[in-house]
Amino acid sequence: MNRLKLGIPKGSLQDATLDLFGRAGWKITLGSRSYVPAIDDDEIECLLVRAQEMARYVESGALDAGITGHDWVVETGAAVEELSELVYAKQRLARVRWVLAVPEDSAIRDARGLEGKVIATEVVRITESYLSKHGVKARVEFSWGATEVKVPQLADAIVEVTETGSSLRANRLRIVDTVLESATVFIMNHAAAADSWKREKAENLILMLQGAIAAASKVGLLLNVHRNDLAAVLNVLPALKKPTISALSDPDWVAINTIVEEAVVRQILPKLKAAKAQGIVEYPLNKIVL
Repeated sequence: MNRLKLGIPKGSLQDATLDLFGRAGWKITLGSRSYVPAIDDDEIECLLVRAQEMARYVESGALDAGITGHDWVVETGAAVEELSELVYAKQRLARVRWVLAVPEDSAIRDARGLEGKVIATEVVRITESYLSKHGVKARVEFSWGATEVKVPQLADAIVEVTETGSSLRANRLRIVDTVLESATVFIMNHAAAADSWKREKAENLILMLQGAIAAASKVGLLLNVHRNDLAAVLNVLPALKKPTISALSDPDWVAINTIVEEAVVRQILPKLKAAKAQGIVEYPLNKIVL
């Protein structure tokens, strides 16, 4: 039987990835001490691998494919194929940024202020490339973690990943510049990508994962409306395309089915009611395949 050897990111992305697979239709279970997750698909073989190492294991062929950050593909310099972005992160559905940050009272205001300074970071290659682009010479030191606490005693600046910037602010750090923007990506090695079965399996998997991501922030709305009030109700409703309108047994009434951002539901429901919509039902979505 053909199988796709797939790397699942261990660490900060792990829980979000397992949840995403669940919403996409695959159940992945993991023992407390196991690095070999079980998946309810005989055509996929999973292995837990740290996101920082994923690209080189995929490049070497130890894995056919994997999920990691674009940042770690850049940092390792791995020659892999990025099939698709999967825009989700540890806390929310968003890209992340590697930022240059300094203490709030630092005199450093831009890249030029780093000349001769010490920078602590987990992404040494990315940081050195950033400095080279700005014609700045500084010492870049690898940080094993807790990078925020290393300034100002152990370093003059850091390059650290952030989703919201809240951790940096909590540590009284000021963002000077964005070094790299990154998103989670689905990668394959070139040999696996050239294999028609493995590529099709990977692309089908990506389709379902993207569908789950697209649905994560949205809900469905189903409601009934008298034809005389239809225009007023449609003016209230946003939609992916146009709402689906279906006839009911009473020819004077129609049913409307649409998809909206969950965040706006609390704003539009009262407006729908005021526009004389009735029987309004909000329901969750698992996937939206566009």
